[in-house]
Amino acid sequence: DKRLFSYILDRHIRVKVTTHALRCIDKAGGIDEYLLKTPYHKMDTELGLVWKAKIEKMYEELGKMEVVFFTPKDEAKLEQGFKDMKVAERTARRDFRRQYYGWKARTEENKQGEGDESPAGLGDGSLHADDRCEPLVANA
Repeated sequence: DKRLFSYILDRHIRVKVTTHALRCIDKAGGIDEYLLKTPYHKMDTELGLVWKAKIEKMYEELGKMEVVFFTPKDEAKLEQGFKDMKVAERTARRDFRRQYYGWKARTEENKQGEGDESPAGLGDGSLHADDRCEPLVANA
């Protein structure tokens, strides 16, 4: 048994198919297209005929549905709304990262440190000229 997804029915169909039938389904573009394109006299099983009838009925109903498009003004509003949402999401992520990693605190410390007359980097764990170790020499 194989599970094949039907876009028209919007669900999986569990069917027993041969390797040849699977290749034909792939070549047709999916189970829906395969069932729509295959003539009734080439369908070997009763289950195949039932699924073909269901797919054709749903396809016909979908063809009768009215398709509505947005006016250019409404489409521009939607597009702007998505852009605003994306910008707000980026801003929220950036603010979270800055808060989480303490970016603002470090920049404020650097600004305060610029006014001090103490040497830069004292107490931050960096090495200075006075802190350098003598090189180790083997067999000296």
